[in-house]
Amino acid sequence: MDRTILHCDLNGFFASVECLGRPELKSVPMAVCGNPKNRHGIILAKNEPAKRYGIKTAETVWQALRKCPDLVLVPPHYEKYSEYSKLVNQIYLRYTDRVEPFGIDESWLDVTGSLRLFGTGRQIADTLRETVKRELGLTISVGVSFNKVFAKLGSDLKKPDATTEITRENFRETVWPLPVSSLLYVGKAATQALVKRGINTIGDLAAADGRIVTDILGKLGEQIRSYALGEENSPVRHYNESADLKSVGNGMTFSRNLVGEADIRAGVIALADTVAHRLRSHGMMCTTVQVQIKDPDFKTISRQKQLQNPTQLAREISEAAIDLIRSSWNMKTPIRLITITGTNLIPQEEAAEQITLFDENRHEKRARTSKLESAMDLIRSKFGRDAVSFGATVNKDIFGTHESDE
Repeated sequence: MDRTILHCDLNGFFASVECLGRPELKSVPMAVCGNPKNRHGIILAKNEPAKRYGIKTAETVWQALRKCPDLVLVPPHYEKYSEYSKLVNQIYLRYTDRVEPFGIDESWLDVTGSLRLFGTGRQIADTLRETVKRELGLTISVGVSFNKVFAKLGSDLKKPDATTEITRENFRETVWPLPVSSLLYVGKAATQALVKRGINTIGDLAAADGRIVTDILGKLGEQIRSYALGEENSPVRHYNESADLKSVGNGMTFSRNLVGEADIRAGVIALADTVAHRLRSHGMMCTTVQVQIKDPDFKTISRQKQLQNPTQLAREISEAAIDLIRSSWNMKTPIRLITITGTNLIPQEEAAEQITLFDENRHEKRARTSKLESAMDLIRSKFGRDAVSFGATVNKDIFGTHESDE
């Protein structure tokens, strides 16, 4: 029997939360951005009136102001967003214990075991939309399908405050005509590579020879082709399953050997970025960073370092990893593979930072970094992993395949 999976996506989440506290913003074009005084900042979210001016998430503030000179700019308040995210997930938990957050404003729900109690997948989706709107004043769009990938795609098709059902009977007509970039995990670079080979739509991807797609994108190609065919079947995790995590790590065999500090730093930052993102998505922090290095002759070393404070920030994880490599590796010796792992995890709400009188500047800097990386999470959740990157990793020719994914 097919599962019934929902993907619930809060509409214009940051902007909607800001409008709750300032109702006057609902009727005027407004956007949330990193720093309203910085015209080079990025739009993080916008309300419906701003959308009508063509304002887009991830574009720069100056681009948005050219479209709408009267656009009201509001700074983000991440504590509020986190609070409302938890409240929304608590509503979802009334219908199933299988609620898997995917970033701060999205969650998958497996309601297969709840159908006899609450009705069909569409009925549950409509009930959730009404309940979230009535109790919290926010709206969600919900995709209903037989797997997680198509449920997420469904929630993207109609916004705001809509339910879209993608079934085994209609997915070919509904999904296959869409651009291949609409599919989960198909970012900008993957899209360009596929389009270059004539694979423009999800249907093209489904019909393509699997060997050709694998040649283009490696293991990712095999994975996303199965998505296009409707074969994705990963489970929706229980809501509290992240508490059982012991470690979060990522390893990469680079497309060429890393030589010198610039190469090593770029590789480390890319890996730390992924590890930090996963820690945040699970609501966890690591207290230890572990690094494994493998040279071209497959000689391997492993080192670890206990951190002064728990973290889920890419900048702090990468700094710890680079310190470990500097102290234990000849920086001129080539590196084939690096794996970075955050271990000894604790829930973020239990991570009481030890701040002394001498830490005030560091604490402020850390708060700014946290806001920046949370903003990157939001942009990537909407536009893919390639939408925004750290400067040290841009235009590097070292990135190859992920060998481990813990």
